[in-house]
Amino acid sequence: MVRIKINNIEFLVNSNLSVLEACQFVGVHVPRFCYHETLSIAGNCRMCLVEIEKSPKPVASCALPILNNISIYTDSPLVKKARENILESLLLNHPLDCPICDQGGECDLQDQTKIFGGDYSRYYINKRSVESKPFGSLIKTIMTRCIHCTRCVRFSEEIAGTSSFGTLNRGKNTEIGGYVSNIFDSEVSGNVVDLCPVGALTFKPYAFKARPWELKYQESLDCTSSLCTPILISVKESEIVRIQPKADPELENVIISDKIRFIYDSVKKNRIQQVFKKNSNNNFVSENWTLFSDTIKNIIQNKQKITFLVNENLDLKSAQFLKAIESKNIKIFNTSNFSLKHKNCYDSSYFDKIHNINKKIRTCFLVSTNLKVETTLLNTKLRLKFNKTSFSTINTGNFYKSNYPTSFINLSTKNIIKLFEGKMSNSYNLIKQPNILLILGNGLEKKITETNYLVNFFKKICPTGVVIQNQIYPNSVGFNFLGINSLKNNLIKSTNYFFCINLEDNIVIRKILENKNFFWYNTHGSYLASKSSYVLPGLTFLENENLYMNIDGLVKKTQKILPNLKDTQPCYSVLKIIFDEEISDNSKNSVELYANKNILFKFRNNIKISDKISTFVYTSPNKSIIENFYGDSILSKNSIILSKRVQEQRRNSHSTF
Repeated sequence: MVRIKINNIEFLVNSNLSVLEACQFVGVHVPRFCYHETLSIAGNCRMCLVEIEKSPKPVASCALPILNNISIYTDSPLVKKARENILESLLLNHPLDCPICDQGGECDLQDQTKIFGGDYSRYYINKRSVESKPFGSLIKTIMTRCIHCTRCVRFSEEIAGTSSFGTLNRGKNTEIGGYVSNIFDSEVSGNVVDLCPVGALTFKPYAFKARPWELKYQESLDCTSSLCTPILISVKESEIVRIQPKADPELENVIISDKIRFIYDSVKKNRIQQVFKKNSNNNFVSENWTLFSDTIKNIIQNKQKITFLVNENLDLKSAQFLKAIESKNIKIFNTSNFSLKHKNCYDSSYFDKIHNINKKIRTCFLVSTNLKVETTLLNTKLRLKFNKTSFSTINTGNFYKSNYPTSFINLSTKNIIKLFEGKMSNSYNLIKQPNILLILGNGLEKKITETNYLVNFFKKICPTGVVIQNQIYPNSVGFNFLGINSLKNNLIKSTNYFFCINLEDNIVIRKILENKNFFWYNTHGSYLASKSSYVLPGLTFLENENLYMNIDGLVKKTQKILPNLKDTQPCYSVLKIIFDEEISDNSKNSVELYANKNILFKFRNNIKISDKISTFVYTSPNKSIIENFYGDSILSKNSIILSKRVQEQRRNSHSTF
């Protein structure tokens, strides 16, 4: 701790802070353009100038470290005049197009000019114009507005790990653009717009749609990832026009993936809006929920075997209801990952939390996972750690393009176990490392019956190591918690009816349901929907309040953003219509309580858990489950914005320069 003075008031602050950070810590506002908490220091906008005692000139506070007994002045006449001159120079070539700029109302340059700028300009020569650069279908560029803060350049290099942005030319001819004409190909490319303090970078889908004062802001969760990070949703009347990130202290940065940022347009595209029944002529006719309920109740009363097929996108409340009513004639199975591991209970004591990835970790083992497409924000956290420390990554799986240096080792499942048992030559490298991060992917569960077996050996040879079980879907941990098993081949043949809830239309599900009687409950239409006996309309996570258990085992709740479409029903309400049964409030509360306390959860009903091994076994143990970042959910597949993005990526991968 050091003693400093800010505007003649004494404070005690940490010695490793800069002057700007110290002022921010004690609550003194210092304007800035180029400075950002997650990016490196540039010091080129000069807006954060402060006066230091005995210093002949004002100093950039973002680049000056704190010294003991230093005296800082942030509101002296010298500082006020310096800020006024800086803003006048920034506005020399800035166009006067605020009425048509999408950044209007949220522009830092607007706000700071009003507070710190002058009321007239001495510039009368024609302004300079800069050609706009193409960066794809997501980012709109008007580079004449650019003030050269280089936030986008540093974000591209440090966080995204690409060289899409750079500084071209020198002096008055300086421009921000790409060294090669190319799209900004990154899973987090949309965050560069949030960083831009002016209207040089904006969203193409959002262009000319709304103004900030017309919007209503609501908080919810990112249900396209297992992290379930908070998001801020902008709604104009009854339409979502924009999704932005909200601060999450666990990830230490404020970013979201492009998948959740641009998925909102699929909420109204290709939606199922009422109940349909297939008649004898193989044509669909409209029907109501009451007649459907009578149909399925007759099936249950006739003791026909019904299997509920669900995936890990299903909310926790509905999954618990299904598990509670499971009986001999009613079964529930998970189709997200046909695994050998049977999840009879969830015990999070084997795995660590994300915030345990501390600064002391220098080595990371990635086993059977591609974080870049499976859990983008966790991958970004490792990228930031690589920027700040000497951090090495070893991947035991298929080769893929990573945005930080990675050593790839081709190991079989048997050799992975030997590696952590200490029976291989590379095991010595594990033992001599004091702190190791081990991230296990879902693909490993296809070969190893019990992942805890591997974790126990790792903890023996590296007691201070951190183990994280990477999950893909928002409720994957919740399914482990509830003990929902994977589908087995012998049950497919003995099942009379399948009830499909929020399933993805893929080749595996099509083979299972081929020549079968099934009911299709989903939000969007698909090929399998046209083959079902009944088509039932569902709700997205933006239209209903749902509970999800994230990768850390914490229960989080989404908020209802949009009103329900015609005849649509949440999954939990549909199940209550069918079974006329409801789980008590005590049972619901126990889910949240036990999930946070990491206590073994037991159901009030007697549930038979099958101990047979699933016959759905993949031959490649170390292959990532998800390969298409934008095509892993029913919502992203129906998004026109993301479809254009996928087409751009394919053209870009085949182009040569």
